[in-house]
Order: sequence, then C-alpha cells, then structure tokens
Amino acid sequence: MPDRAPQPVDRQLPTEEARDLISLVRDIAQQEIVPKAAEEEDAGRFPRELFTLLSRSGLLGLPYDSEYGGGDQPYEVYLQVLEELAAARLTVGLGVSVHSLASYALAAYGTKEQQVEHLPAMLGGGMLGAYCLSEPHSGSDAAALRTRAVRDGDAWVITGTKAWITHGGIADFYTVMARTGEEGPRGITAFLVPGDAPGLSAAPPEKKMGMKGSPTAQVHFDGVRVLDDRRIGEEGQGLAIALSALDSGRLGIAACAIGVAQAALDEALSYATERRQFGKPIADFQGLRFMLADMATQIEAGRALYLAAARLRDAGRPFAAQAAMAKLHCTDTAMRVTTDAVQILGGYGYTADFPAERYMREAKVLQIVEGTNQIQRMVIARHLVGPGGR
Repeated sequence: MPDRAPQPVDRQLPTEEARDLISLVRDIAQQEIVPKAAEEEDAGRFPRELFTLLSRSGLLGLPYDSEYGGGDQPYEVYLQVLEELAAARLTVGLGVSVHSLASYALAAYGTKEQQVEHLPAMLGGGMLGAYCLSEPHSGSDAAALRTRAVRDGDAWVITGTKAWITHGGIADFYTVMARTGEEGPRGITAFLVPGDAPGLSAAPPEKKMGMKGSPTAQVHFDGVRVLDDRRIGEEGQGLAIALSALDSGRLGIAACAIGVAQAALDEALSYATERRQFGKPIADFQGLRFMLADMATQIEAGRALYLAAARLRDAGRPFAAQAAMAKLHCTDTAMRVTTDAVQILGGYGYTADFPAERYMREAKVLQIVEGTNQIQRMVIARHLVGPGGR
C-alpha cells in the first residue's frame, strides 16, 4: 500500500517569529500530544502536566501584552496555534482557548495594579483558568443569571452555581460573572476568584459524548469571599465584559473546529490512499474523490473566514458579526467533515481503533459551546437588520 502522510497546512504567517512559533507548536504536538491523545481521552485523563509545559513555552498567553508575560502575538497567529493544538487533541486546543478567554477580562478591563499583580502568573506562571458565565437555568439567556455577590465591607460574598464550566474543579482561577444589582443585563459584575477560595467547590465532571479528557463541571460558590480589589471593571459592567470576551472566544472555537476538521480530513486522505478495493485505492473512485474535495474546500473556507475576522480584530475594527459567522461556519464544517471522514473509513470509521469516530464526537460540542449556533445566527441577523422582536 502507498504510504502518503498528510502534509502540514501551508500557512500564511506575518513574521519569521510566527513561523518559528508554529514549528514549536508542531514539535510539541507530535512529541507530547498526539502519542497520548487517544489513550488519555479514552481514560478521561486531563493532561495538566502538558499545560504546565505549554505555559513554560509561552503558549498560554500568546495574544496578551509581553509586559505581563504574554506573547505579543496578533490574533491571526494565536488562532493558528490553536488550530494546530486542536488538530492534535481538542482537549488541549480548547483548553488553551478557554484559558485565554478566562484571562481576557483582567487583561482588557483590569486596573494597572490588578494586571501587574495577577497577569504574569495567569499568562506564564503555570496557572490554568476557567470562565464562569453559564448557570443551570441560564445558558443562552446569560442576563438571567442568579449567582449573587453581596457587598460586605471591603469584600464581596458570592453565592450560587455555575454550569458547564471547562476546567471546573481543576482551575487555579475563575473569572466569575455575578449579580450585584438589579435584574437584567445591567446588574452583573465580574470577579477574579482564586481556585482555592474557601467555599468554592465543584461537582463531579459531566459524563460527555466526547472530550472526555476535558473536565466540564458545575462550580458551587457557597459564601465565597473575595476582596473588592478582585472586582474587574465597574459594578454593573460584567455582562458587557463577558460578551466582549465571547466575541474573541468564538474565534478560538472556530479555529479549534478547523483543527478537528483538518485532522479528520488528514485521516480520511491517509486511509483512502491506502485502502484498496476492486484492485485499486478507494481514493481513485470519483464519488469518494468528490467527498474529499468538498471536505478540503469547506476547511479552506472556514480557515479564511476565521482569519479574516482575526485580522479585523488585530486592526482594532469591529469584528463581532464576523466572529459569529466564523464560529457558525467553522463548527458546522467540523461536524460535516468529521461525519464524512467516518463514512470514508466505513466500518473502521465506527470503531475506536481509528480516531475518526472521536473527531466526530468532539465536533458536536463545538456547535454548542460559547453560544450555540442558533445564537450565532441571532447575532449575525442583529448586525444585518437590527434587534428585531422577541
């Protein structure tokens, strides 16, 4: 059988430093991530030691200011790093994206004193973050959250439950949105809560279809006390901070989705060129060749879309609508491409002996996290024709 290994993605990168960075990420992926991915996912094992390595390598703070331990990289580069990591193992790529999301509030809205005190450890000190917005009864309707923070002298006391928290129970810090005032969007404030704060606990991780190595859990706040100097931004500004973070976070999900799709295409290509039926490789059959062509085209379109949105962000221009488009298109693409990859592998694609079935299970969650794809359509439509009725 011919041995045709998939070629690395030919990336258009803005600097030699960025090219070196991608080379570093690929080395880490091939040496440290890929060999253990299937086994650790099957066992539901989170690779915390790998995240320590990523932190030491400067990969957990890439889009942030080097003054605080970040990498000074544009989103155009950071997202391509995420794509490479997600192609190796989604638990890792998504974990880096969530950590960046959790760091965003302090980096963008914190005071200088807060940034000096906390960001170096968050970005390059081996810490791992989590982002706490959703609750058991308020997912898409984030403004309906009930977790409450009550002022007590120079501190706040937080009580409530957050749901669907990536890294819940293992994070070193949580960026938490809690209600400090009136009902609705204007009564929410953001806080930076230490992972070891008294009164903070996590439920057992959810039993999920995919991404079993990434813990997703409810996080409980039972009278968690945090000083006012851990409040991020102004009182009542929390939902605006949260939604601003999600605009960037959606680009992270889009990049991760393209990474998973690319991995599935690579697996399908490798199998199709090796598997022989009727005396020739199945890649020679037109019907299958057309499937591969469609998969590759969808991936290229998704990559171009998320990079276009990233370049808008890097230029300081509005990008929320494009981020929603990228998240919508790229995650739908990941679902289609991974499903087609399973089909190309036939019966083998349905077994755990090949990674195609894992890619398909993992792709599904990307259509849900950080705003379902139905919410993305609402966001896009709002930019096109205004708020509309409810």
